[in-house]
Amino acid sequence: MNKTVLITGATSGVGKSLSKICAKAGYEVIMVGRNRKKAEVAFRDVTSCSGSKLVRLFLADLSSLKEIEKLANEVKSNYKNLNVLVNNAGLSLPKRELSIDGIEKVFATNHIGYFLLTKLLLDLLKSSAPSRIINIASEAHSEINFNDIMSERNYHQLRTYGSSKSGNIMFTYELAEKLKGSNVTVNCLHPGVVRTRIYDNVPFITKILISVIKPFFISADKSAEYIYPLVSAEQFRNVTGKYFIKGKEKLSKEFTFNKEFQKKLWEMTENIISGRKTEV
Repeated sequence: MNKTVLITGATSGVGKSLSKICAKAGYEVIMVGRNRKKAEVAFRDVTSCSGSKLVRLFLADLSSLKEIEKLANEVKSNYKNLNVLVNNAGLSLPKRELSIDGIEKVFATNHIGYFLLTKLLLDLLKSSAPSRIINIASEAHSEINFNDIMSERNYHQLRTYGSSKSGNIMFTYELAEKLKGSNVTVNCLHPGVVRTRIYDNVPFITKILISVIKPFFISADKSAEYIYPLVSAEQFRNVTGKYFIKGKEKLSKEFTFNKEFQKKLWEMTENIISGRKTEV
C-alpha cells in the first residue's frame, strides 16, 4: 500500500513544490486548496510533472470550522490510511478581518486551522502509524498576547502573523507530549524566507524593502527539498516535538517552551472552537 500524505496550502509556493516531490516519490498525495480555479491549475501541474495518478485535490477554506470538518470527513471517507499530515496553509493580511465564524482570520487560518484539522484526523493518523505531523511555522514567530488573542485592541500585520506562527510551535510541543507512545510524531519548521505570494499583502514600505532583498530569498522548490526529509527520511522516524530550520534541529524562541503558555493556548483554542461550533 502506498503511503499517503496530505498537504494544505498545496496549490502554490512551498505546498505545491512539496506535492510534486511527494508525488514523484510514489506517495498518494492529497492536495488541499481554497480557490477552485487556482487549485485545478496546480493539480494539473503536479500530476503532469510527476506522472503520478495517485494525486487528488480537495477544496477547503481553512479559516472556516465547517469546511475543516467537511474536509476531514471527506478524507476519512476516501482513505484508509494517512501517514503524513503537512499543515502548510498560511495567511497574512494588512487589515484585521474576521472569518465566517467571527474569529480573527489570520489566527483562524494559521493556528486554529492546523489545530482542528490535526485533531479531526488524529484517529486516522494513529491507525496508520508510524505516521508524522509537520507544522509549517516561521522564524518570525513572536509572543502571543493572551489578553488580545483575536487582535481586537491592537492589530498589526507582522505581529499578528508572528503570534499565529508561535501558535504552530507551541501546539507542536504540547501535541508531542500528548502523543507520546502513539508512534505518531509531530514536528515544526521554518521553511526559509521563500519567494511566495504571502508577501503580496504587506504594506507599501515593507513591499519596497522586500523587493530589495527578494533576490536573496530561496525558491519554493528549495524550501520543499528541506522539508521532504521530515516527511520521509528514516532518521526522523522517532524524532518528535522539535523545531527545524533547513533540515537541522534548532531552538525556537524561549517563550514557546513555557508549559503554562502551551496549556493556556490549547485550552483557549478548544474554547474558541467549541464556542463557535453552535454558530456554524
